[in-house]
Amino acid sequence: MSRISTDQVKHVANLARLAISEEDAELFTKQLDAIITFAEQLNEVDTENVKPTSHVLDMKNVMREDVPKKGLDNEEVVKNAPDHADGYIRVPSILE
Repeated sequence: MSRISTDQVKHVANLARLAISEEDAELFTKQLDAIITFAEQLNEVDTENVKPTSHVLDMKNVMREDVPKKGLDNEEVVKNAPDHADGYIRVPSILE
């Protein structure tokens, strides 16, 4: 007995705005039934002592340590700016 009907496949295709033929609906029904059967087999596996994971490989964060450093002085930042005043870089106005 199939765990999914052709009507259910057609309904999902309609929700996804996909036009499928009758032959495609029957093919997808068989394929989805095989997928559901496989998923049911996975439910029979004993996973009592298996820790949950989001990835099958042991992943590590490879980024460097976040160490705060002293930034540039304000005078050093604005010295190469074409237009500056009172320690701020002036830019052309974009709003009217």
